[in-house]
Amino acid sequence: MRHTPRFWIVTAATLMAVGLTASLGHWQLNRAAEKIALQAAIDAQGHLPPLANADVADDRTPEPVHRTAELKGRWRADLTVFLDNRQMAGKVGLFVMTPLALAGSGRLVMVQRGWVPRNFVDRSKLPEVRTPDGEVTLRARLAAPPSKLYEFASANGDNGVLRQNLDLAAYAAEKRVDLLTHLSAIETDAPADGLSRDWPALNTGVDRHYGYAFQWFGLSALLVVLYVWFQFIQPRRSRRAR
Repeated sequence: MRHTPRFWIVTAATLMAVGLTASLGHWQLNRAAEKIALQAAIDAQGHLPPLANADVADDRTPEPVHRTAELKGRWRADLTVFLDNRQMAGKVGLFVMTPLALAGSGRLVMVQRGWVPRNFVDRSKLPEVRTPDGEVTLRARLAAPPSKLYEFASANGDNGVLRQNLDLAAYAAEKRVDLLTHLSAIETDAPADGLSRDWPALNTGVDRHYGYAFQWFGLSALLVVLYVWFQFIQPRRSRRAR
């Protein structure tokens, strides 16, 4: 049976589409494998012995991010910053960020102490957060600098107590303090001082990549089924019905 030019055009287009969707599915599987390896590395970091003040203050400590740490020092309450539009348990509020002066070195590490709800009636009113005096000891998970959200140029100003984002290097220069700029700490002690610390578990999003892969492979299979139906089965049924 001779096929028309339309048949070959549809065949070529289908092969290209199937090849593209299948390759995208394989790419998502590769991304999932990368995320699995990353999650394993993060979990391994979390199971290592806690770092001490000297390790955290030393810029040469290898791969401190995701390590646990036991920190001792004094809070610099005068340098507290509130990060706006941060979520916890589905609610929007503020992250309380206070530098801790590490005992034995004097260097500061920015600590994400917890979350507090925002006053939506008077957005200019910030919550009162109790900050202990004297030396404190806390457990924390070391992390990269605070994540940044999109902000308009005029949002919250650039050097107030309430900020949309916090650039540690710029903040250290602004306040003229010896602040660690390559990492921060997320306090993991039991909630206190009116702060919530229901931090979400670290998740690299492996399931999302599997979901995308399933969609691409499903689309690829659908293209094959439609091609077979419209190019072979339906024409034969039409001829038999004549």
